[in-house]
Amino acid sequence: MREKLLISACLLGEPCRYDGVGKPLPAKMLARLAVRYELLPVCPEQLGGLATPRPPAERRGERVVTRDGGDVTAAYAAGAAATLRLARENGCRLAVLKERSPSCGLGEIHNGRFDGGLAAGSGMTAELLEANGVRIVGESGLAELLK
Repeated sequence: MREKLLISACLLGEPCRYDGVGKPLPAKMLARLAVRYELLPVCPEQLGGLATPRPPAERRGERVVTRDGGDVTAAYAAGAAATLRLARENGCRLAVLKERSPSCGLGEIHNGRFDGGLAAGSGMTAELLEANGVRIVGESGLAELLK
């Protein structure tokens, strides 16, 4: 039985990002992942009740805000909790998440000023999963994961 891998649905091509599109990984990479792991797609923002498309959001400290000033922290927290629940229910110890996202980014996310800049930090889902023992890999680390 293959290990289950939690993966950002947008990386599988699902049009669930804020802008209504996906960011699919290269087909060969997806095929290699699917051979090695049972893929469990997840979109924390949608699990938290946010629509697609939706206003862009960035993390500012403990809050997540939209470009127009809306506070979507509660939805991001709910999505993070739902994602952790799915990980636990399915025995996922590993997740491949979308880099720089206010939900899924690990170690580096958009800076909260909506200017394209980046800052040290993690998205709410990545932070919660990591705190609960789930190893996080961003899409740029997949080659290392598949060695």
